[in-house]
Amino acid sequence: MTTVAHAHDTTDSPFALSHLDSLESEAVHIFREVAGEFERPVILFSGGKDSIVMLHLALKAFAPAPVPFTLLHVDTGHNFPEVLAYRDRVVAQHGLRLHVASVQEYIDAGKLRERPDGTRNPLQTVPLTEAIQQHRFDAVFGGGRRDEEKARAKERVFSLRDEFSQWDPRRQRPELWQLYNGRHAPGEHVRVFPLSNWTELDVWQYIAREGIELPEIYFAHEREVFARNGMWLTAGEWGGPKDTETVEKRLIRYRTVGDMSCTGAVDSDATTLDAVIAEIAASRLTERGATRADDKMSEAAMEDRKREGYF
Repeated sequence: MTTVAHAHDTTDSPFALSHLDSLESEAVHIFREVAGEFERPVILFSGGKDSIVMLHLALKAFAPAPVPFTLLHVDTGHNFPEVLAYRDRVVAQHGLRLHVASVQEYIDAGKLRERPDGTRNPLQTVPLTEAIQQHRFDAVFGGGRRDEEKARAKERVFSLRDEFSQWDPRRQRPELWQLYNGRHAPGEHVRVFPLSNWTELDVWQYIAREGIELPEIYFAHEREVFARNGMWLTAGEWGGPKDTETVEKRLIRYRTVGDMSCTGAVDSDATTLDAVIAEIAASRLTERGATRADDKMSEAAMEDRKREGYF
């Protein structure tokens, strides 16, 4: 168990909830609200740390009963093998049902075309929205947090999507006193963000407190990487490295995981939870700002993708 002191957990009253307890309580409330209000909710689960924490909270919310939701993962075909192995292990451990929407299958069927830069993150939108329509999911849980990126900071906890899964910031609803409006027309659905008010540091402190297992790539390890656009990327069939890019072995870790073509690593010697928490506390860059090439395509890259149906 971690020995890192959690400054937010100090309270003046013995009956007051700590900072992490308050965040946990809010998330558990959100999961239960959705269970009572919607017919076919689903949790997006990739094996990344935010979706791992989200699933942990869902398990807590309904224990000792099973989680009343299925899981959905949009597999780009360029995911880290360690993360996929973790995903499958957790699904089997808890007896959960997992739907996988494959970007590669869409490419093979001619429904999507490979991008020149090799990245498949933007290609997730069509498989995601079609999976939602096919399975008639009316509430979709995502691990997005407001501290990650400015477009995500605009989201409400309950975020309405139209019949084409598109997002209009002008249709956002007020959420006073933790009252959430899940009303939607046939064909529409609601994206739900239980971790909206969490920060990256909160997530890691909660992982430490709860003793949650993570894929090993979140901790420092030696890996063959190459430099591109100021980031360390993993070599792969997606198009890296180029002839002018040199592969080298470095001690790195990942702050976030996604498509290998656009998810960068950071130099780090943090091999423990304590060391990772100390490293994040000292960082002045958000995890996406430091390690996600897909967010650097334009100033409004994330918002543009969200308007089209991306998470």
